[in-house]
Amino acid sequence: QVQLVESGGGLVQAGGSLRLSCAASLSIFTLDYMGWYRQAPGKQREMVAEITSGDSTNLADSVKGRFTISRDNAKNTVYLQMNSLKPEDTAVYYCNARRWERFLYRDYWGQGMQVTVSS
Repeated sequence: QVQLVESGGGLVQAGGSLRLSCAASLSIFTLDYMGWYRQAPGKQREMVAEITSGDSTNLADSVKGRFTISRDNAKNTVYLQMNSLKPEDTAVYYCNARRWERFLYRDYWGQGMQVTVSS
């Protein structure tokens, strides 16, 4: 089992910044992927950013140039630095971890936290 604890969400004005943190209950070296997803009201959950155990990153087109994902292996924590925030970034943000287990990838999720960007 992998527990993920998120922090850093909240309310910010458009153009502002927030940093989300996701702390894992075990060494993140054991996780193949970690990332952030978000879900806005009435919309499907979408991938925002992900980082592999080899430090390769992938960001959604809508956040490229504004968001950065990084990891601190010593703290077992992944960060999402969000700059130049827009009202359309408003959503519940979820931390995700993915690990290869018994012939398939298994996903683990944090509890989710609200990010609201006011115009």
